[in-house]
Amino acid sequence: MESHSASVGVLVVGTGFIAAQHAAAIHAEPRLELLGVVDIDPGRAAAASRANGGVPWFTDLGAALAETGAGACVVCTPNDTHADLAVQVAEAGAHLLIEKPLATDVAGARRAAEAFARAGRVLMPAHSHRYYDYALTVRDVIRAGELGAVDLVRLSLLGGWIWPDWRGWMLDPARSGGHSLHNGVHLLDLVTWWTGDIPETVYARGRRQTAAELRVYDYLEMTVAFAGGAVAVCEMSRGHRPTSYARRDVLVSGSGGILTLPWDAEAGSVTDESGTALLPPGGTDGFATQIAAWADAVTGGPPAVTAEDGLLAVAMGVAAERSIAEGRPVPVAEVLKEAA
Repeated sequence: MESHSASVGVLVVGTGFIAAQHAAAIHAEPRLELLGVVDIDPGRAAAASRANGGVPWFTDLGAALAETGAGACVVCTPNDTHADLAVQVAEAGAHLLIEKPLATDVAGARRAAEAFARAGRVLMPAHSHRYYDYALTVRDVIRAGELGAVDLVRLSLLGGWIWPDWRGWMLDPARSGGHSLHNGVHLLDLVTWWTGDIPETVYARGRRQTAAELRVYDYLEMTVAFAGGAVAVCEMSRGHRPTSYARRDVLVSGSGGILTLPWDAEAGSVTDESGTALLPPGGTDGFATQIAAWADAVTGGPPAVTAEDGLLAVAMGVAAERSIAEGRPVPVAEVLKEAA
C-alpha cells in the first residue's frame, strides 16, 4: 500500500455531474491529488480540465495511467462500461472508486472483483448514501440494539426528473441496467447494510410514471425478504412532480421500538409560482466523507464498502428487474448462481 505521508495521484474517468462532485471531494482531501481527467469526448475532457485548474486531460484511460503514473482512479462513466474499465484499472495496478452499480450484471461485477483480488488493490463501489447523516444514524441506532430485533424497514427516496433529456444513456436499459440498478441499488444496498442480514428474495414492481415512452421504470417498489425474517420495502421515484420535488422517509420497526426519520425533520419547504418543494437538507457532504473513507482504504485501512458489497447490490438490482418482468419474487441466490 502507499505511504501515509505521500498523496496518492488520482484520475477521474468521466466528466459528468457526478464526476465534478468527486473531483471537488478529491481537491479537499489532503491524501489525494487530482492528476488528470479522462473522457472519450475531447471537448468534455478539455472543459473538465479547465474546471479543475488545468490538470492534464486525456481521451484514453491507458494513456492517462501511463503518462501520469496515477495510483488510483475514480470511474464515473455509464454503467455498461464499468466492468471493463474496472479490470483495466486493476491490471494497471491502481486502486479504484467506482460509481454504482459495480456492473450491469453479476458476471461483470464478479469479473471486476476477481481482477482486484488478483492485483491486491482496493476496489470500492461508490454507494454514497451510506455516508450521509441519515444513513449513519439509522445504522448506529440498529447496531446499538435500541430497536431490538428489526422486523420491518421502509425507505422511500422520492424525487422528480433528474436526467438530462430523453437521449440520456440512463434511460436505455441496455446501458444503465434499468432503474433498479441505476438508482434503486442505493436503497437495496442501504437496507442490507442497515440490517446486516442476508437478502433472500426481491419482489418488485415498476411504473413508467412520466410517460409510456420511457424505456425504464421511473417509479419502483422493491420488497426484500431477509434470512433473519426482516422485510424491507424500498420505494424509489424519479416520476414525482413538480420536478423540484424531493422527499426521503425512513421507518424501522423492531421488537424494542420504532425509528422514524422523515426528510422534513432536517429541512424546510418553499412555495413559489412553480410549486412547492423541500429545501436541500443540511448535514454531512456524503461525497467528501466517501472520498475520505476511500483514502483510508488506499493508504492501508479496510474499505468501507467492499467489492462483495457491490456484487451483492448488483445481484439484488438484477433480481428486482427480473421480478418486474416475471411478476414473482426472485431469489438473490438464483441470480448469483447463474454467473458463478
